Amino acid sequence: MANSEKYIIMPFRKNKQKLVAAEMRPASSEAGAIKIATSMSARYIGVAAYAVQVDEESGDMNTPRLLASFGEIPDFSDD
Repeated sequence: MANSEKYIIMPFRKNKQKLVAAEMRPASSEAGAIKIATSMSARYIGVAAYAVQVDEESGDMNTPRLLASFGEIPDFSDD
């Protein structure tokens, strides 16, 4: 099983008082993901940078690990 870590930036906007995801952006590194999220934070109500382990064979992903967040983001914890 070949796993790799991927980095994604998820911006959020409000639609009828609910947070909804805008278009996800990839990044090539953890530092890059944080830098992109920081620069996008002025344009969205919330932005989060995540690292996620992906099984290259099946495409399955684990729960994202939050790297940085700005503003309002949804809570994805399994509480």
